[in-house]
Amino acid sequence: MDEKNTYQGSCHCGAVRFRATTDLAKVIACNCSICSRTGWLLTFLDEASFVLEAGEGAQTDYQFNKKHIHHTFCTTCGVRSFGHGVAPDGSTMYAVNVRCLEGVDIAALTVTQVDGKSR
Repeated sequence: MDEKNTYQGSCHCGAVRFRATTDLAKVIACNCSICSRTGWLLTFLDEASFVLEAGEGAQTDYQFNKKHIHHTFCTTCGVRSFGHGVAPDGSTMYAVNVRCLEGVDIAALTVTQVDGKSR
């Protein structure tokens, strides 16, 4: 995928809804403890490319290890549609679960395996 598109995303029940603008050029599957258990396919966005449309109060936050990333999930259905943290340059970054974006053909994506378990 080469051009940026804006996708609607949500948790399963729809309480958490967002817009993500991305070209999906870099999608990763990480083998760290949380990503491997939750089945995430991740793409990373800057703050301008992510808009939370609904559900700020409908999420719970889980942090572990160095507590750099807020692993948010819906308090109703439990789906982890995105997380957020601080990028290396100090700006806010969003980690979006590509499986929660509408209209994305997962089989058509190039997915890069990342060894997060060893980090």
